[in-house]
Amino acid sequence: MRGREFIPPLFHGGSPNKMKRLQKLPGMIPFGSHPARGFTLVELVTTIVILGILAAMAAPRFFDRNTFESRGFYDQVISALRYAQKAAIGQNRFVCVDFPTSSSLKLTYDPVAPSAAHLTMTACPGGSDLAGPAGAAPYSVSSSSASFATPLPAPFYFDALGRPSAAGAITISNYAIPIMVEAETGYVH
Repeated sequence: MRGREFIPPLFHGGSPNKMKRLQKLPGMIPFGSHPARGFTLVELVTTIVILGILAAMAAPRFFDRNTFESRGFYDQVISALRYAQKAAIGQNRFVCVDFPTSSSLKLTYDPVAPSAAHLTMTACPGGSDLAGPAGAAPYSVSSSSASFATPLPAPFYFDALGRPSAAGAITISNYAIPIMVEAETGYVH
């Protein structure tokens, strides 16, 4: 067999030159020399069906900006309420949470009122703007498209122990989960 080229069984009876000519023709590949490439029809149809289902479920969420705005406003309000509670505890004073418009929240504090007056306070004693974590005053949260659900939440305050004057739920429009402020602890979630 030295010096002779191996001819696959499919081409027995043909000359090696004939086989070389067949290999040079476009589309003529000897059987078994390359594995089959490509996808089956079942794989293609399954992939298209799965992509169609994902597109039908996910596409509306990408094009609805109000959902993202509402979620962002929800997160900002939670952060502001938690900051108000921490500032009341840390600075030993009343920190008021006010809702001046349907899409804004403002934090103020009363520099005069003593923290022990919690039991006698009937209204939010705020007067001065509370500075935010970066030092900028007033600390407020607002949104151009998201808003609080009607009726607007009533203003309330956190005392020096972090307890709110009024507990309850704050609801953001177009967002299903309300913000809860717990009564005795002031925990915001």
